[in-house]
Amino acid sequence: MSLALHVEDAGSGVPVILLHSSGMSSRQWRRLAATLVQRGYRAIVPDLSGHGRSPAWPESEPFDFQVDAAQIGALIAAQPEPVHLVGHSYGGFVAALAARAAPARVRSLVLYDPVAFGTLDPIADRDALDELAVLPITWEAVGRDAWLEAFVDYWSGRGAWRGLREDARAEFVRVAWPLYRGVVTLVEDHTPAEAYRVITAPVLLLTGERSTVAAHRVITRLAAVLHARRETIPGAGHMGPLTHSEAVNAAIVDWLTMLPLVA
Repeated sequence: MSLALHVEDAGSGVPVILLHSSGMSSRQWRRLAATLVQRGYRAIVPDLSGHGRSPAWPESEPFDFQVDAAQIGALIAAQPEPVHLVGHSYGGFVAALAARAAPARVRSLVLYDPVAFGTLDPIADRDALDELAVLPITWEAVGRDAWLEAFVDYWSGRGAWRGLREDARAEFVRVAWPLYRGVVTLVEDHTPAEAYRVITAPVLLLTGERSTVAAHRVITRLAAVLHARRETIPGAGHMGPLTHSEAVNAAIVDWLTMLPLVA
């Protein structure tokens, strides 16, 4: 099953595709998209499967991250020229998968804490994998709401779920099924870091000073195989694109403007 994504498309010039994190929507990148349009770029911002204004994904239908990877791959292929890809967390993972599938169609990548957990080494990264183990694998064991609370608290800190506005919690509940299945299937992914070496475009790897051990270690593993620059956002955690949007957006704009215009 595959449902068409809702896509915001504004501006002209070199296309930049912005991919949001799980539980969020294209609104996550609203300010960055506006800045890019002002700078002469074309900002293309989809709502990933079941999120935002994309069609709801019914719980009766199976879902895995490959659905979004295929959708974004098709979006890239539909553009008249190679694109810049920007992704946060799950969106960063999807961006990396799409770049692996069609490296010639990608001008550059910006990945903030991509959840490419398959890159973690079972021995060298045991501490990172143990940290991830605090996330319950199935909500059948703990219940949907308890799973969502554990998920949000893992990435944003203890008590983050209960501190969310009621409308924000309601949105997580609304998109819970594709969010949950996306997480379960990406945790089961064992694609090693070496597989990403086919990406030849320049890459900016962003992380937060306070991001998790697992997030930092993924950055390290990807940096070893990509043509990458690493940058840490002071004071930020995994949700830096939201909590420290000014600094994150500035880093992304600086990166894009320093790159050559020709792919």
